[in-house]
Amino acid sequence: MTVFVWSIAFIGSICALIQAYLFYKTMQTSDPGNDRMQEIAGYVREGANAYLTQQYKVVGVFFLVIVALLAYAAFGLNVQSRWVPFAFLTGGFFSGLAGWFGMKTATLASNRTAAGAQKSLNQGLQVAFRSGAVMGLTVVGLGLLDITLWFAVLYWVLPLVNPDYTMKLVDITVTMLCFGMGASSQALFARVGGGIFTKAADVGADLVGKVEQGIPEDDPRNPATIADNVGDNVGDVAGMGADLYESYCGSILATAALGVAAFSTSELVPSGMNGTQAQLQAMMLPMAIAGIGIFLSIAGIYVVRTKDDATQKNLLSALGRGINLSTFLVAVAAIFLGTWLMPKTLGTTITVGGIALPGVAFSVITGLVAGWIIGKWTEYSTSDEFKPTRNLADQSLTGPATIIIGGIADGMMSVWAPVVVICIATLASFGFANGWNFSDVNFFALGLYGVGIAAVGMLSTLGITLATDAYGPIADNAGGNAEMSGLDPIVRQRTDALDSLGNTTAATGKGFAIGSAALTALALMAAYIEEVRIGFERWGDEVVEVVDADFIKASDGFVVSKYSDANGKMHSATWLVSPTSLAADEELEAAWKAKTFKAGPVEVADMIAYDLDESGAMKVDEFGRPAGARFTATGDKLIFLPTAHIQDFSDYYNFSVMNPKVLVGTFLGVMATLVFCAMTMKAVGRAAQGMVEEVRRQFREKPGIMEGTDMPDYAAPVAISTKAAQREMIVPSLLGLLLPVVTGLLLGVGGVMGLLVGTLTGGFCIAIFMANAGGSWDNAKKYIEAGAHGGKGTDAHKAAVVGDTVGDPFKDTSGPSLNILIKLMSMVSVVVAGLIVRYSLVALGIF
Repeated sequence: MTVFVWSIAFIGSICALIQAYLFYKTMQTSDPGNDRMQEIAGYVREGANAYLTQQYKVVGVFFLVIVALLAYAAFGLNVQSRWVPFAFLTGGFFSGLAGWFGMKTATLASNRTAAGAQKSLNQGLQVAFRSGAVMGLTVVGLGLLDITLWFAVLYWVLPLVNPDYTMKLVDITVTMLCFGMGASSQALFARVGGGIFTKAADVGADLVGKVEQGIPEDDPRNPATIADNVGDNVGDVAGMGADLYESYCGSILATAALGVAAFSTSELVPSGMNGTQAQLQAMMLPMAIAGIGIFLSIAGIYVVRTKDDATQKNLLSALGRGINLSTFLVAVAAIFLGTWLMPKTLGTTITVGGIALPGVAFSVITGLVAGWIIGKWTEYSTSDEFKPTRNLADQSLTGPATIIIGGIADGMMSVWAPVVVICIATLASFGFANGWNFSDVNFFALGLYGVGIAAVGMLSTLGITLATDAYGPIADNAGGNAEMSGLDPIVRQRTDALDSLGNTTAATGKGFAIGSAALTALALMAAYIEEVRIGFERWGDEVVEVVDADFIKASDGFVVSKYSDANGKMHSATWLVSPTSLAADEELEAAWKAKTFKAGPVEVADMIAYDLDESGAMKVDEFGRPAGARFTATGDKLIFLPTAHIQDFSDYYNFSVMNPKVLVGTFLGVMATLVFCAMTMKAVGRAAQGMVEEVRRQFREKPGIMEGTDMPDYAAPVAISTKAAQREMIVPSLLGLLLPVVTGLLLGVGGVMGLLVGTLTGGFCIAIFMANAGGSWDNAKKYIEAGAHGGKGTDAHKAAVVGDTVGDPFKDTSGPSLNILIKLMSMVSVVVAGLIVRYSLVALGIF
């Protein structure tokens, strides 16, 4: 079964990459247009390659530093798996590779899309959409390939090479989860850097070109227009690809880790099934869903087509057909896969037509439906086919101030629906998975598994949903190519229709990405507890090597013991001491505090003893481990770490809002999202200022540009944006990387949980607000440019351009970067959990 399911996922990843290659070759063989169209596309391609090359150099330096720190933590401090530094590297490498392939395809596709639009709207759509599908399929293909290869190495190859080195499933899943930090780090650099680049160029081009000089968008006389087109590719294609790559991988890996954790004790394992087999099947289910989702996404891509006289609503329907087909087929597949693979724990199945279906299958469907609803709501909030954006365009009649006020208000108002959807999806997916046992601690981990697999379901159609997103900048660049090449007005009219649709699909994609980030982050928060458990166990293994005693106190609430199995082999066991056990007895508390660990671990065998059976020997469980240990003075039991529930960790660390450490962490999380947005917005502002000055300088010093007798210097604005993006992306990225570590060392695990809650809740709402406000401003401007309120050149149009300029960094820099920040902080927390467990001020007894 394991080999077969692994093969489904592995073959699915290979098929995605093959199909992406076929779409790429088809795009290459399509008509590239005339020499002028190819020349302009060449400028854009050259600028995008130069930018990504420079970005990867900067990111490469950071990766080397982080790998060195992870290696020290693994090999020097022994607080995490020694595979983590290598997993981190592969995660970042594949994420960057996916972005690079998508960008390369997009820069080759823009002139071909314009050439296709010369013939018909449908041909333009086919070239743009299938070129965007290269990005979608490359992301899911490389992501699932990375996951399946790591599983094969850790589960099959290592035991063959060294039979004495066998990793437990929980260790495998937590180690694999850590490569998500590499993907998240690369995604944040790509998204922030690309977002700063594209919006600096876009703002500079719009303010000087459209507002001051009164020339059309993408006019070849505008020196910043090539930089603007380059930015569309490095920000919206490479950046979005890296963003969703880490969401995709993170959801699968977090769910796999939660599945192994849920069946780590015998309570949930169905009768007649081995515990390890139950763990394996729960672990493989998200991989199987992702693998099948690839095949069904490809099927959906092939049904996208439209007529030549299509309106934006028709174009949306064309893309909707593909997404809806894939979504429906994945929902059906989830039922079959869940029935086949998911262990049927008593009380968690739903009987339909006499067949017992696992509730987890409906958790997957919940995620799919939630993603679809968020996409539709984003479409309603940002498309000029609907009232909110048309009403916003009406506000341009009274000037820039009213359209900015209206856009901010619309963005804020649009938050309520995605929040309600995610709340309902979280509760429903949790309940379906664990049989609605919200209060039973034994079923809690299974409910969290349901939340994780809902995120897997939401992202299982990523091959096609990301295609609709990457298609947008391709269509945008095609319009610029048509304008600068002087093609017939009908071509620009068709590319504008595709571009306007692209703005809506891009906003939909951002909403989808943010929604998936929320569910993924919830799963990662639960997976963080598993890494905390592993951190304690590593600590315990080290303690028993340096202290020869039956029971050893390593910190105020952490005890390690030694025991021998039936064969006489020595093992270590790890235990948590409940704070309530000590607080309930003053004498015990005083005696316990007297056993100080400041100078190192100390023996406490005189205070604690194992539970004994009738013969007086240590009582053991079904795995041969100690069945229990307790304080001899009071009889209060210790918590055995391998079987500890999340509620046990919650009690131990006091995950309560009344705990000041948790509350302070929550404030820090919300603060981090706002400071991060401020940093990225200011970065765009500073970079745009340099761009505006450069464009003004060229118009001033070369008056022949406006008359068509002088050529603008396209390279200078590209260089300005490149340098600004590389310089400005570092500090915001460091915020996401360092804050979880600093918070953890100062406030401990409780502070980190508060930080993650604050980042998730604050970041989710702010990201939705910014993405939808920016998308609405952009489409309000395009609605006016299509002829509403007098069309281009009117005061209403100029006001809308100002609104769009404000919205650019909202929707393309700060907003979409927040969902990466949410997941990056979760991933960093997971990776450094062992360090925080052992070396935080809380663990050292200082705070």
